Amino acid sequence: MQMDKQSQLVDTDAPASGTFRGLPRRDGRAIWVRAIVIALALALTAVLSDFRLFQATMVLAYAIALIGLNILTGFSGQISLGHGAFFALGAYATAILMGHFEMPYWIAIPVGGIVGFAAGYAFGRPALRLSGIYLGLATFALAVATPQLLKFHGVEEWTGGVQGIFLTKPSAPLGLPLSDDQWLYLYALVLVGIIYWIAHSLLESGTGRALRSIRDNALAAEAIGIDSRHHKFMAFGISAAFAAVAGGLAATAVQFVSPDAYDLFLSVSLLVGAVVGGISTLNGAVIGALFIVYVPTLADSISKSAPWAVYGVVMILLVYLMPEGIAGAIRKASRAPVSGRH
Repeated sequence: MQMDKQSQLVDTDAPASGTFRGLPRRDGRAIWVRAIVIALALALTAVLSDFRLFQATMVLAYAIALIGLNILTGFSGQISLGHGAFFALGAYATAILMGHFEMPYWIAIPVGGIVGFAAGYAFGRPALRLSGIYLGLATFALAVATPQLLKFHGVEEWTGGVQGIFLTKPSAPLGLPLSDDQWLYLYALVLVGIIYWIAHSLLESGTGRALRSIRDNALAAEAIGIDSRHHKFMAFGISAAFAAVAGGLAATAVQFVSPDAYDLFLSVSLLVGAVVGGISTLNGAVIGALFIVYVPTLADSISKSAPWAVYGVVMILLVYLMPEGIAGAIRKASRAPVSGRH
């Protein structure tokens, strides 16, 4: 009986188009679009320099973190101002596993994600007694404290203290004729594909529909038997796991981790990227990641004296003109001709 009631609520909340907000359409056009995007992404390996491939790898790393943040904030309605802390946790877990235990990167990065899930779930249980701006402040405190904790002399043997940890970029296996950056970029593409598939499957499942129900009306969701606390804990843990995987991938690309690389600004940048890309979409994660990596550089090229003022103006214009993010604006534009025919 509870499941029937849940289905009724979910169907009522679904958009009129018959698909849930943020999920890609399962039609032939979407399959072709995805195939073209994948082909173009693979083609970049042959045409871009190693430095540009390094930047592309960082875009993919941030995209993974934004997918997690979108699940937490966009689909379950919980604010996080501290996802940089889980990004840092994954980076350090990967660096320690690779540096101290000589674990291969392709195992160390997923293990870092598991560490991130455990930390996110453990932090979420007490923190999610709060809501709204108070939850935001709790995660803000986590972001502020993390760099200091990483410098603590009691864990300096593992974290390297203020000196951080240096990593070695992995080489292509089996003698493949690829540079280190080409191989890591391809590895990052596979990782993004897996994370996207997991997130997409999650959001299309009963858990995803429950999260949206909790976001839209928590009291109504609980009234029909949805365990809101359990779903919120899981959303926080999964989101933290994705951020940790992103941190491990970014640390491998940069070949270095240090506490000051994971300050509060990283958490703010992730939230900005999620909003600019589209807070309730998975596709917007890549757009938001492009914003995080390239807009500061673009702003610096426009004004050497006030690059962050340019950055702020660009961000305000985007939020004002596209309140649902760039992905939301693209989705509206793509639906406009269809609506006109009716």
